[in-house]
This record gives sequence, structure tokens and C-alpha cells, in this order.
Amino acid sequence: MKKNNDPESKRKKIIESALESLGVRPKAPTYVFVILLTLYLLGTVIVSITASKQEAVHIFGQSIAIYAFAGVFSAIANICVIFMAIYCGKKGYFTALALLIIQIPMIIRGVIASKNLNSLPGIFSNLLAIVAISVVYMNNKRLEKAYIGLRDHAVTDILTGLPNRFAFSTLLKDLIKRNEKFVLVWIDLNNFKGINDSMGFNTGNEVLKEVSARWKAIAKGGLTGTTDFITRIGGDEFGLIIRGYDSEEDAVNTIRRYEAALADQLTVDSCDLYITASFGYAEYPTDGTTTDVLGNCANAAMMEVKRAGSSNRILRFSPDLIKNDQSLETEKLLRDALDNDTMYYHLQPQYDISHKLRGFEALARMKDPEGNMISPAVFIPVAEKAGLVDLVDAAVFRKAALFFGGLLKKYNYDITLSVNVSVRHLMKHDFIDEIKNILNASGVAPEQIEIEITESIMIDSVDKALKVISELKALGIKIAIDDFGTGYSSLSYLNKFPANLLKIDKSFIDKMNSTDSSKQYVAAIVSIGHIMGFDVIAEGVEEDDQLDTLRTVGCDFIQGYIWGRPLPAEEADRIVAQSVRQ
Repeated sequence: MKKNNDPESKRKKIIESALESLGVRPKAPTYVFVILLTLYLLGTVIVSITASKQEAVHIFGQSIAIYAFAGVFSAIANICVIFMAIYCGKKGYFTALALLIIQIPMIIRGVIASKNLNSLPGIFSNLLAIVAISVVYMNNKRLEKAYIGLRDHAVTDILTGLPNRFAFSTLLKDLIKRNEKFVLVWIDLNNFKGINDSMGFNTGNEVLKEVSARWKAIAKGGLTGTTDFITRIGGDEFGLIIRGYDSEEDAVNTIRRYEAALADQLTVDSCDLYITASFGYAEYPTDGTTTDVLGNCANAAMMEVKRAGSSNRILRFSPDLIKNDQSLETEKLLRDALDNDTMYYHLQPQYDISHKLRGFEALARMKDPEGNMISPAVFIPVAEKAGLVDLVDAAVFRKAALFFGGLLKKYNYDITLSVNVSVRHLMKHDFIDEIKNILNASGVAPEQIEIEITESIMIDSVDKALKVISELKALGIKIAIDDFGTGYSSLSYLNKFPANLLKIDKSFIDKMNSTDSSKQYVAAIVSIGHIMGFDVIAEGVEEDDQLDTLRTVGCDFIQGYIWGRPLPAEEADRIVAQSVRQ
């Protein structure tokens, strides 16, 4: 079995390198700093030479005193130091500050020695440049501080301190890209729901933290002889990546070490608990060559362990474990709904922080042949996998817009209809024409339509995305960035993203008041949104204390059960009528 010579810092390197693109503003290379410094010094020398010259030069028949050029080169020099402060970070700022401060007594001495008052404006120019670079530097520091908070939360599970799903996915993609052999393990705690139901969520959280601490000690301490990366996927699900093993037996022995860590009882609130877990695993590249396939394989093995309920809680994936019956049935129902035009929508109201109606978000809905509602959490992933999500988007948009057009004519009220657009839908060649046709048919003004786009679009195809979004903006349509914070879009992308609204994902609102750092994270998102010129809306708001916190941090709009669940069209009509009367 191989020794683990991969220190903690090295194991984090892959995740860290993937996050480097998240920087608020990339630092300029050293040669840019050298060029700017050289130009500044050259400009300063020219200023000192020309400032005392009384001679004149003739340009286009005009006589111009040479000292007049001193101001031009002084301005150029100051521009160079401002650029140093903007693009060269701490080194650039303090170099620029030192140069400007040193130059002031030199100018004063020159004025006194030569009794030439023409250099006096240079003192004030330098003082203004000092103020300018200080404002720029402090603003950059503020943005970078907010970015660091976002970055840390992007890769860390708040409850357990383990790496989160994003960090897990990033490492998987990198290992596959480098074609490195590894074992992916999907882990689920057994009977954890019973703990939550009988003892409460606080006890459940303490169990998750204790289990995570034990597993983290194993991975961090290199106790298995392999290179391990343990993460919390969500709920009571965990993921484990094993590298540096010689045989499958080595990998299984590593998994057994994590299983054995649960053998000792956990004592929570004076109660002794005995926790077990189910482990399903798959190997790259033998069992799959993509993250989705490997994840499905490991999860299928884990689910079989739970179903069997045997004493052997570790199982490798085999092809006969895959059962696609439910997905295939859902896909058939979805295709029937699209063919028969029975897809429908609900409207969830959005309000400003003072409870004034802003508008509605249209949400896709579908029923089975018996009239039972099928959860969007079930049919939307199937639609995405089957390549039907663009048709679902279009059906919901068309029907909701037709209703909304009638609503606006009836009440003449200034509200907005928000609709979701998938990456696949946005990238269609006739997407803009489709939008125009819906607007024409519904009679809704473009200014009252808002298209919600996930931030992953800016990673998948930034140039194409910006082109399409710019065309939407040219029509007058508003753009919202949906589920912000769940991906890893660079803030430099957001800076050029022509959006109007930032949506904070429900997962952050749920945890917002659990810890002070969680609250500060939401506050940082609101602050960054405002810095970028966006309004900010929080979705999934359900509790009064969440509402109070969002008011405190300056959130602009609210969406969630606290003020309104997704509603049929007729109930949305009543809400608009009530808002008009008020």
C-alpha cells in the first residue's frame, strides 16, 4: 500500500487553483508595474526640466512656452501612478503613494529656489492623486474582502467545516481531466431521519458535526495510507475520493477505516447514539468516465446497500444496479404533456422590502394522467437530461405571458413577470425570435419581462451568453442572475454582466441565522450586488427572523412562503387587484 506523502496544503491545491479565476480583478504582471514606474519617472524628469524653461516653441504658427508642457507630463505621470494603484495591488499602491509624497517637498523646494510659481499647481495635483489612489485602493480592498468571504463559503460546508459539493465536483473534474485513477465513494448515514424526527434537528446537526470530525481526522492525518478527500454533499450524504492505492483491496480497506470510525458511540445531549453508514463506490475509469456517470454509479451501489439492509455495508457498483424505470416513465409523461400542451404554471409573488408587490415568477408545473402533481424536483432534472428543458421553458413562458398581458390590461399596474431560461434554451439560434413572438402575442411590454439566468451560463459560454443577453437588454428586457452563490462565477464576469437583479439562493437564506458568518455571507452578497449596480432579491424566505435580517443587511426584494406561495393564475389576479386597491 502506498504511503500518503500528499500534505494538506497540496491536497487543497487543485481546489485553490480552480478558484483563482474568481478574483475581483486579476493582478497585472510585473512587467506592467515596471513599465508604469518607468513612465512615471520619465514624466517626472521631463516636468522638472520643462517647468523652469522660459523659452518658447512654435507649433502651427503659435508660440507656446516650454513650461506649459510641464502640466501635460505631470498629468501623464499621475495617470501612471493611478494605474499602478488599480492594477498592481499593494505593491503598486504603496509605490505610487511614496513617489507622490516624496515629490511634494521637491516641488516646494524648486518653487522656493527658482522663485517660479508655475510649479505650485503640481503640489495640488499630487495631493489629489494621493486621494484618488487611496480611494481606489481602499475600494479594491473592500471588494477583495467580500470576495474572500464568498470564496471560502463556495468550497466549505458551513455546518461541518468539510469541503462542500462544489469542492468535491471541482476535484472530480480535475482528476478526470488529468486521467488519474481514483475511487468515488457515496456515503449515507443510516436511519438519520429517525434521529431528526425523534430528537430534533439540533441533535441531528450535532451528529453530523461529530461524524464529520472523525472522518476529517482520518483524511487529514493520512491514517489510511491512501490520499483521501472527504466532503459533505448535503443532508446526511457524504462523498469520499480515494487516490494513491495499488489495488481495489487497498481502496476497500480505506473505506472500512471510515466505517470503523463510527463504531464508537456518539454522546449528544446526554444520549448515547450508535451510527452506521452505507458505502457505495465506483472506480474511474472502469465504471465511468464522467462525473455524472460515476456519481450515479456510486449512488446506485449505496442505495442497494440501504435496500438490502445486510451487515455488509460496503458495495461496489455493478451495471445490474441501474434502474431507469422511474426516469423513463417521467420522461414519457413529460413528452406527452409537451405534445398535448398540458404543461402549466404557477406564479409566486415577489415584493419589495416594504411589502409592495413587485411582480411574479412563473414556475413550471405538470400532472400525471390521474391528476396528481409531479414535483418539479422530479421532472425538471429529467427534462434537462432528455434535452426537453427548452421546450418546458418556452411553454411556461408563452402561457404565463399571455395571462400576464391580460392582467396588465385589466389593472394597468406596473409589475414584472420573471421567467427562467436554461442554458440550452438561451443558446438556441432562434431564441431572440422566440422571445419577440411571445411579446407580440401577449402584448406585454419588454420592460415588464425579466429573464432569470443561472450564473453557470457565464462559465459555460461567456461570449455567446453576453451577446444574447445584450440583445435581450436592447429589447428592454430585464435580466436576473438566479441562484447566485451556488456556482463560482468570477466577479470580473459579474462586473460586465448587463444584469438588473441578483437572486440569493434559498440554501443561503435557510442557514442565514444559524451563525454570524452565515449572516455576514448573505450581507456580503447584498453588498457586492449593490456595488455592481444590481438590485438584490432573496428567494425562499419563510421565517420572520430571516425577513428581519434581510431588512438589516439592505436586501431590496423578497420572494418566499412568508409572503406568498406559488399560486394559480386566478389567485395571482386577486393579489394584483388587492394591490391596486391599496
